[in-house]
Amino acid sequence: MLSRVANGLYWMSRYVERAENTARLVDVNLQLMLNLRNLNDSTLADHWVPIVQSTGDEELFAQLYARPSGQNVAEFFVFQAANPNSIVSAIGSARENARTVRDQITVELWEALNRLYLFLHSPAARQLWDDNPHDFFNEVRDGSLLIQGMADATVVRNEGWLFMQIGRFLERADKTSRMLDVRHASLAAPGAGPGLSQADVLGWSAMLRSCSAWDAYKALHGAEVRPEFVAEFLLLSEDFPRSVRFCLQQVNTALRRISGVAEGRFSNDAEKLGGRLHAELQFSAAADIFKPDLHTYLDQLQARLNAIGEAVFQTYIFQAFQAGEENAWRQQEEQQQQIVRQAGRFPSMTGQA
Repeated sequence: MLSRVANGLYWMSRYVERAENTARLVDVNLQLMLNLRNLNDSTLADHWVPIVQSTGDEELFAQLYARPSGQNVAEFFVFQAANPNSIVSAIGSARENARTVRDQITVELWEALNRLYLFLHSPAARQLWDDNPHDFFNEVRDGSLLIQGMADATVVRNEGWLFMQIGRFLERADKTSRMLDVRHASLAAPGAGPGLSQADVLGWSAMLRSCSAWDAYKALHGAEVRPEFVAEFLLLSEDFPRSVRFCLQQVNTALRRISGVAEGRFSNDAEKLGGRLHAELQFSAAADIFKPDLHTYLDQLQARLNAIGEAVFQTYIFQAFQAGEENAWRQQEEQQQQIVRQAGRFPSMTGQA
C-alpha cells in the first residue's frame, strides 16, 4: 500500500472519531449546566475552562474569545473554523483525506461522510443548533456512527482497513483520557471517593455519559459514583469498547497484522510502544492510576499515546515517502542515462531531431 493512501485512511478515521468525541463532551457539559446552581461568571469559568484545557487549546481559545462562557466554548468546539479540533474542522479534514483516497473506500462510506459534511455546512445545522443543541449533537454522533458502521460493513479487511482501525482507536483512547482529565480537579486527594459534593457526583456521572459508559458502569458498580471506580473502568476495562485498554488492544492487533509479527514481539517502535503501554494497563490497578495523582497519570498517558502515533508515522508514512522520493530520483537518473546511451547509438536520429 502507498504511504499516501495509508496516511489518508488513518487521518480520515481519526478525524471522524475526533468529531464524535467532541460532540459527546460539549453536549454532556451543556446539559450538566442545567443542574448547576449560582451560575455566576466564576462558576461558569470553573465549568468550561477545564474542558478547553483538556484538549490543549486554551491558548487558541484565549486569542479568539474574551471569556470562557458556555456560548463561546460551544462555538469554539463546534463551528469555529480557526480551531482545527472543532467538529466542523474535523469533519472537513476527514472528508478531504477521504477525497484523496477516494478509490480506496466504498461508495457507501463516502456518501455517509459527505452527508455529514454537507449537513454541518448547511443552514439547517445552524438552525438546529439554535433550536436544540442536544439534537444537533445527536446528529453529529449518529452521523459519525453511521460512517463507522458503513466502514465496518463495506470495507475490505486489508491494510487500509487496519490503518483506519489504528487511527480510530488511538483517537478514542486519547479522547477518553481527556474526558476523564476534565474531572480531576474535583478530587480532594488521590483516590478520594466518599465525601464528594452533589455537584461533583453529577459531574462524574456526566463524564460517564459523555463516553456512553453510564449503563455499563452501573451494571458493574451500581449507581454509586466513585472517582476511583470511574477511572478504573474507563482506563483499565478489557471489555468496554471506549476504555483506553480496549483501544490499545485494537491498535496492537492492527499493527501486528500489518507487519505479521506475532503477539509478544515487535519489529518497530510503534509495536514496541503500543505493546508496552497495553501490558502496563493489563497489569495495573486503580491505585496505580492515582500515583502520584490522576492528572499526572493522564498527562503521561496522553504523551505516550502521542508517541505511538508519531511512531506509526515514522514507521509507515515518513520513511515510505523518503523511499518513494529516492526511488523516483533513481528512476529519473536511469531514464536520463538510457536517453544518453540511445543518443550515442543512433546519432543520425538525434541529428534529425
